[in-house]
Amino acid sequence: MASRFREHYDNVVKAKLQKKFDYKNPMQVPKVQKIIVNMGVGEATGDSKVISAAVADMTAITGRKPIVIRAKRSVSVFKLREGMPIGCKVTLRREQMYDFLDRLITIALPRVRDFRGVSDKSFDGRGNYALGLQEQIVFPEVDYDKIDTIRGMDIVIVTSAKTDGEAKALLAGFDMPFPSRSGDSAGGTLE
Repeated sequence: MASRFREHYDNVVKAKLQKKFDYKNPMQVPKVQKIIVNMGVGEATGDSKVISAAVADMTAITGRKPIVIRAKRSVSVFKLREGMPIGCKVTLRREQMYDFLDRLITIALPRVRDFRGVSDKSFDGRGNYALGLQEQIVFPEVDYDKIDTIRGMDIVIVTSAKTDGEAKALLAGFDMPFPSRSGDSAGGTLE
């Protein structure tokens, strides 16, 4: 069964993007390729239980078991030795990616405290979008009573778009809450 956002992309967003950017071939239409969710856990150097709590939170949020990122070299200033766990990350593709994007946009982002929309300046110049969350508790899958500490996470949405304007229009098609400005020349809306 296809996810709600996958069907929305196939039935609505793809046609609007093809019309707006005048693509001759439907294969030229940009799409979301993968979503990378990363959680840095610097305090894991002093307590090894912290990384297992972060892995449990990330598993609950994404539905996939993350890989543990380990330090590549020793840094004495940070009391960090080579091979120590310093974070975890998950790469989501296909249906899990669309399900996560759906939950991020419709549930998690509106629960962020003092939320006024996501920045439209977080594109990398090649059509990819990066977003940082300060609290993992905005996701309803995380049980507030069972967390040991508040942790932030980075979310990178990798698209096949060639420009930032195309990527912004793609994400706006999923109702990503970009701030609205009059005279938006970057191509950020589908209308």
